[in-house]
Amino acid sequence: MVVVMSPDATDEDIAQVVERVESVGGEAFVSKGLERAIVGLIGDIESFHHLNLRALRGVAAVHRISDPYKLVSRQHHPQRSTVWVGPQGHQVPIGPDTFTFIAGPCAVESPEQTVDAARMAASAGATLLRGGAYKPRTSPYAFQGLGIEGLRILASVRETTGLPVVTEVVDARDVETVAEHADMLQIGTRNMANFGLLQEVGRAGKPVLLKRGMSSTVEEWLMAAEYIAQRGNLDIVLCERGIRTFEPSTRNTLDISAVPVVQALSHLPIIIDPSHAAGRKDLVVPLTRAAVAVGADGVIVDVHPSPESALCDGPQALLGGDLRDLAQVVRQLPPVVGRTDAARLVRRS
Repeated sequence: MVVVMSPDATDEDIAQVVERVESVGGEAFVSKGLERAIVGLIGDIESFHHLNLRALRGVAAVHRISDPYKLVSRQHHPQRSTVWVGPQGHQVPIGPDTFTFIAGPCAVESPEQTVDAARMAASAGATLLRGGAYKPRTSPYAFQGLGIEGLRILASVRETTGLPVVTEVVDARDVETVAEHADMLQIGTRNMANFGLLQEVGRAGKPVLLKRGMSSTVEEWLMAAEYIAQRGNLDIVLCERGIRTFEPSTRNTLDISAVPVVQALSHLPIIIDPSHAAGRKDLVVPLTRAAVAVGADGVIVDVHPSPESALCDGPQALLGGDLRDLAQVVRQLPPVVGRTDAARLVRRS
């Protein structure tokens, strides 16, 4: 069961709902989004019905949700959500009315490399900077990222370019530190089912980019999002980055059908990562066209000033003419499907 609070509900109103639920042995989890709070209930449904929660001050609606992912389901939130990323005065939207372009290096290697990649991204029209300070790799001998130094570099580049930062967190113990430096926390494919980490980022107070596990179903993916939402954070963006199949011609198989499937089930925004799906730069532009056409809310791509010397995923990073081609796609195609460039709707104050 889910209790939807009205936009003007106070903390006292929410506390009253929680107290009433706990009085009959139930549990209440408060999740706050940009516009309103939602209280998810766990316990005996019949006991909750007798509480007359709809009559409490600040309660807008009470829904019995059959989906296992109650807070991220469209059953109680029919309208799709917009997530705003960035500090006050420069918030970038990701949602159903816009198309958001996120770009940057897969891994932060140095201040010079990162600022060069960020400027390339900005010149191509990107409004958010991606970059990995922590890199979970298949091989323990591969480059694992610069850690805290990489976070400092990203924060410095944000000051230089004005681009809000999206970066991955791989350990629950690092969530607070990463949240201090980043504007959006990314959960990578290898950690989609790391439930302790999901709960910690849910408490962190920053928007979350949740990538689909490489062998996960859509329901498992949405249940992972539910872990984040249940700990108080509804500002979640889903990212389809390809799933593992029998086909070896690409790094992963981009499940483009996941976009409309997810949009029918959940109110959360969903974007595409064509770089990690394909693992090849020549497929990034065609897959971005497909993302726009199918209704994705944005893309996240790799760019690098010297792909041939990149410490991580150089073959998929864009440069020069490839990046110009992508910029043209991102500029010209979204309006055809009724989308506005996110850069035009950045909140400045």
